[in-house]
Amino acid sequence: FEIKKGEKIGIIGSTGCGKSTLIDLLMGFLLPSKGQILVDDESIHLKKNIEKWRKNITHVPQNIYLTDTSFAENIAFGVPKEYINFNRVRKAANLAKIADFIESSNKGYETLVGEAGIKISGGQKQRIGIARALYKDTEVVILDEATSALDKMTENEVMESISNFSRNKTIFIVTHRLSKLRFCDQIIELKKYS
Repeated sequence: FEIKKGEKIGIIGSTGCGKSTLIDLLMGFLLPSKGQILVDDESIHLKKNIEKWRKNITHVPQNIYLTDTSFAENIAFGVPKEYINFNRVRKAANLAKIADFIESSNKGYETLVGEAGIKISGGQKQRIGIARALYKDTEVVILDEATSALDKMTENEVMESISNFSRNKTIFIVTHRLSKLRFCDQIIELKKYS
C-alpha cells in the first residue's frame, strides 16, 4: 500500500490479526520478511535512515506511562523542566481536550499527577499521552487504541481536533471502533490467515 504525507490511515482488524506487528514494522522495530518499507523511495532500514525515521514518529499506546511530576512535565516528557515551552504545552493540551481539566486543577499545569497518574482517570491519562505526542510535533503520529478509555463524545472531539490541526502530519489510527474511521483517508483492514 502507498501512503501520502498528511493522510490519516485507519488500521483495523480483530485481536491477533497483526495490527501491532504492522505498527512495529512502520516504526522500524521489525524488519519485513518480504518486501520493504520505503519513504521517498528509500528503505527506512538503511543505516543512514533508520534513526532519522524513528525520530520522526510519535507512538501513543493505549496505556500511557506517566511520572509523578506535573502535567506540564508529563506533556513535555523528556524535556528538562527549564526548557519546557509552556505555550506548546497549552496548545497540545487544548488540542487533546485536556486543557480545561488541567487549568481547573489546584496548581494548573504544575499540579502533580501522582505515581503512574494515580490521581487522574484512564481517559485523562490517554489525553495526556495525546498531548505529549502533539507537543513532540513529529511528522508521523501513531494512535494505538489511544482513545479507548474516552467516552464517544470526547473521543470525537479529540479526533476532530487532531484531524483539523495536523493536516500536514501523517496519522495512523489503530482501532476497533469503526466510528473513528470517518476521520481517515484510507483504511487498512488486517485479517488472520485461516
